[in-house]
Amino acid sequence: MDLYFSPLACSMATRITLYEIGAKAGFIQVDTKVKRVEDGADFQVINDMGQVPVLRTDEGELLTENPAVLQYVADRHPASGLAPQAGTMERYRLQQWLNFTTSELHKVVFVPLLDPKATEGAKAYAREKAPPRLAHLAKHLDGREFVLDRFTIADAYLTTVLNWSRYSGVDLAQWPAVRGYYHRMLERPSVAKALSEEIALYKAEQARRNAA
Repeated sequence: MDLYFSPLACSMATRITLYEIGAKAGFIQVDTKVKRVEDGADFQVINDMGQVPVLRTDEGELLTENPAVLQYVADRHPASGLAPQAGTMERYRLQQWLNFTTSELHKVVFVPLLDPKATEGAKAYAREKAPPRLAHLAKHLDGREFVLDRFTIADAYLTTVLNWSRYSGVDLAQWPAVRGYYHRMLERPSVAKALSEEIALYKAEQARRNAA
């Protein structure tokens, strides 16, 4: 498998998942600002949306959209326990929280706050939408170690998205259960490894842009 990724983007959830499993994969960095792969090739040939993640499977198929990519990787390694068995209520709960993360947090809250092209009106809308969504998450996480009953791909994705709070002005201290969860996840070896690597790659990418 090859993962097309951008440092600290939502694709980091797949890197965490791969490290959690111990799976071998190639990592191909994408500059989503200019839609170019690290070798200079046009990334929109791979994904015309210009977005990561994109997973190239061992069979050569290209798969996009974070919840789909994460479930594919987990299902290829069922012994990892990173996704409950298909057709069970636990699997539907997993999909529930993957969808919550992607639609209610990723797209509604953090994309407008992180997008330099977003208007102040869009950012104000996102700031208004953040508290009820994070309160809902806090209620669920209160007394829980993980989103489900063990670490799953839902945690890999949620941790990746919550990491954007440090860049977007969202103060997780208002929701102690969420903040406590996030800091616990940062201590997990797969998360710590992925985050340290991607922070270094992000800083190098920013340096290249500034030097251009």
